[in-house]
Amino acid sequence: MTTFRKLAPGKLVIASHNAGKVREIRALLEPYGINPVSAGDLGLPEPEETGTSFRENALLKAHASAASSGLPALADDSGLCVDALGGRPGVYTADWAERQWFEGNPGRDWYLAMGKVEGLLAEQGPGVDRSACFVCTLALAWPDGHAEVFEGRADGSLTWPPRGKLGFGYDPVFVPVGNVLTFAEIDPAEKHRISHRADAFAKLVAGVL
Repeated sequence: MTTFRKLAPGKLVIASHNAGKVREIRALLEPYGINPVSAGDLGLPEPEETGTSFRENALLKAHASAASSGLPALADDSGLCVDALGGRPGVYTADWAERQWFEGNPGRDWYLAMGKVEGLLAEQGPGVDRSACFVCTLALAWPDGHAEVFEGRADGSLTWPPRGKLGFGYDPVFVPVGNVLTFAEIDPAEKHRISHRADAFAKLVAGVL
C-alpha cells in the first residue's frame, strides 16, 4: 500500500498563472481547510516547461514554486490528447493556442487552437475517429524537495463548431462520455465533479488530505 505525505491545513501555492485553472483548483480545495494563493498573486516567475510529459512539467512547476515561496506548492499540467492525432496536442496543448509575434497580437487564442485540431481531423476525412481525452497531472511539492504525483483523466469526443461560454481552453469542443453537452455548456459544479482535474483531485484528497 502506498503511503503519501500528508498536507497540513494552511497556505498552499497554486503554481499557475492561468486564471481559469486557478479558479477551478480553488473551488476543489475550498472544503479542506487549505488557503490557496496563486503563483501569479505572489509574483513568482513562470518556469519554462521543458518536460516531455505531463508528469515532468507538473513536477517542474511545483518544485519551482515551492522553492521560491517556501510553501507547499501544487502544480497542474494538463492537456487534450486526440486519438486520431497520435495523442497530440498533449503536453503542447497550450502552445497550439499561442499567437505569433508577427501577427501583432501575441498571446493565447483558444479558438485558433481548436481550429487547428479540427483542421487536422478534417484532413483525415469524414469518418475520422473523434475520440479524445483530457489528462490532468497534479504534482504537490514541499520546500524540502519531497513531492507526490496524481493523474486524472476524462474521456470523450470532439465536436465542431465550438459550443458554450463556460470553462476555458478546449472546453467548447469536448463532449465528455455520457453527455451531449460540451464542457463549456455544463454547469461548473457538474464539470468539477466529472472532469480530469476532479479525477486527479479525488486521488490527491484520498492520498494527502
